[in-house]
Amino acid sequence: MPLSLAAADDAAASAELALADPVDLDRVEVQGTRQAGYAAPPTSAGTGLSLTPRETPQSVSVLTRDQLDDFGLDNLNDALESTTGIVVERVETSRTYYTARGFDITNFQFDGLGVPLPYGIQNGDIDTAVFDRIEVLRGANGLMSGTGNPSATINFVRKRPSGEFEAALQATYGSWDRKRVDADLSGPLGSGAVRGRVVGAYEDGESWLDRYALEKSVVYGVVEADLGENTLLSAGVSRQANGADSPLWGALPLYYSDGTPTDYRRGTSTAADWSYWDTRDTRAFAGISHAFGNGWTLRGEVNHHEKTEDAEIFYVYGVPDRETGLGLFSYPSAYDVTVRALHADLRASGRFELGGRSHDLVVGASWADSDVRELSWYGNDIGTPLPPLEQFDGSYPKPAFDAFSDGSDFDFRRDSLYVNARWNLADAFRLTTGANRSQVRMAGTGYGTPKATDASKTTPFVGAVWDFAPAYSLYAAYGGIFAQQTELDASGTPLDPIEGRNVEAGIKGEWFDGRLNASAAAFRVRQDNLALAIGFDPDTGRSIYEGEDARSEGFELEVAGELGRTWSLSAGFTRLEVEDRDGNEARTYVPRSMLRASAVARIAAVPGLRLGGSVRWQDDIHREALLADGSATEIRQDSYAVLGLMAGYRTGNGWEATLNLDNLTDEKYLGSLYWEQGYYAAPANASLTIGYRF
Repeated sequence: MPLSLAAADDAAASAELALADPVDLDRVEVQGTRQAGYAAPPTSAGTGLSLTPRETPQSVSVLTRDQLDDFGLDNLNDALESTTGIVVERVETSRTYYTARGFDITNFQFDGLGVPLPYGIQNGDIDTAVFDRIEVLRGANGLMSGTGNPSATINFVRKRPSGEFEAALQATYGSWDRKRVDADLSGPLGSGAVRGRVVGAYEDGESWLDRYALEKSVVYGVVEADLGENTLLSAGVSRQANGADSPLWGALPLYYSDGTPTDYRRGTSTAADWSYWDTRDTRAFAGISHAFGNGWTLRGEVNHHEKTEDAEIFYVYGVPDRETGLGLFSYPSAYDVTVRALHADLRASGRFELGGRSHDLVVGASWADSDVRELSWYGNDIGTPLPPLEQFDGSYPKPAFDAFSDGSDFDFRRDSLYVNARWNLADAFRLTTGANRSQVRMAGTGYGTPKATDASKTTPFVGAVWDFAPAYSLYAAYGGIFAQQTELDASGTPLDPIEGRNVEAGIKGEWFDGRLNASAAAFRVRQDNLALAIGFDPDTGRSIYEGEDARSEGFELEVAGELGRTWSLSAGFTRLEVEDRDGNEARTYVPRSMLRASAVARIAAVPGLRLGGSVRWQDDIHREALLADGSATEIRQDSYAVLGLMAGYRTGNGWEATLNLDNLTDEKYLGSLYWEQGYYAAPANASLTIGYRF
């Protein structure tokens, strides 16, 4: 169903054992390159403090640069599909939802700073070329993101300049004539006090879907400058341009009028041959940090984001007759969308002494402003009967889009104050306490209905970590939930904010000097007034939602990092249950059991050779749909597994080659049941990348 279109800092290092007396140490300068392999570096996404996975009182997964490169994970959807507990809801070719622990992910960060997202849906394909790694913090994160969504927080860590000259060039060719080139140059500018990095990527290719093709380009530049011994200035900008031909808006009908399931050819598409969906995404940032020499650091950063979308797209609605295939109708539209966001953050972090021990503190404030301007144009042909999809080749007269228009014009603002303290109560026990006070305001209109909201809430966070053995820790965490919603009910009124709580506890272990981490976590989540799509209004062109109270509980198992000198691995299993307030099964389109695993072995007998594989498995999902006579039918996707293989070889003179094979068994499955429409995922495919590093 269509929706309206819109939508590192590492603070001071965490305290270890308290020092009895201060010690003056000589200044040491350290230069290094990015950490190799799948080992997770420290992250500040959850608490504002730079903590290792074992020190963090929540579940953490990290997609490192090596893992992204090994398996050719060039876009965010493919990357997150490889991450423990994450479900990528591919509802259309140009729009995607993400869920974790049964709920939508709406918290996103860049270099540890939360960004406003007026809609929970991600428009466009996010390329991973500009990122050093992608961190996923599962559980409520109202402390640093301003909204305590209990699903997960995705933190994009951008590439930064290196102290020495480095460069890499890559070329990729894959199935459906997919062609891609990447370039990455980094190093000092002049004496070394100023450093820079430039990243670029270009991709063009067709698809297994009829008529669909995607062209995209990415460019990113960043500069860092040492303004004295203790002050660092950084600034950068990235721009990604996507051009999608014949994209899906909506997708295939999944059941016939008699309630039986459809089963179309895998490449079937509802897109018209003239349709397109172009996006331009620009992000600029500037920041300055200063270390005062007494263990305290002050950092300020400003981020600006602008996304524009220009689209002429074709939606197909209705339920086909099983015998004739008739019963589908047209809904073409033209869109022009601009979303601008400005986000600023100022924080101080450092250590303080109390009770004979050293503790860590972060205190800060953030401001976020976003405005959405979108205009939708329609023709006089809405509701035109269409032939059966088996006969539809994309031929449909392009309308003039001049009959009538509608749109949105609203502003979104979030102001937050936050504080977080990590108390070193004993050599082996640390308690984290914090709170975020946020106020969210929204004003304007969305497709003819007011979007007026003014709400505020304080979300607490408490976490504890006990190192009960040299390599093992027990942890527990509690987080409050507060998230503003933009979805509208049947009357056109925005839903009230989501409120609730998140509780998590588990055990973590680390080995090989922290290069291998494992965890087992149990969680329980309660969310009240969560937006649930209940239908589509063709008169207004918008989806209709109602508030739903939901409960989620389950467990996660994960191991990731470097196992000796041979293996790099990342594997996780998730099991959960989701119920409504009456104890009935809810959000059944979310799989209850999931396995995500990737592993690569370095073959000692052939230096430079790497062999690996991956598996993505989930159990069956379903959702209920109403037929014209008022009876119900069930849409179902059975359990499935997607297998992949990779082989890579690095020569001693900088050359390397990587071959990736995905969906080896050619499994046919629907990528999502988030809506009552869906489309089939990619069949067996391959890609070969040739690269040179110097």
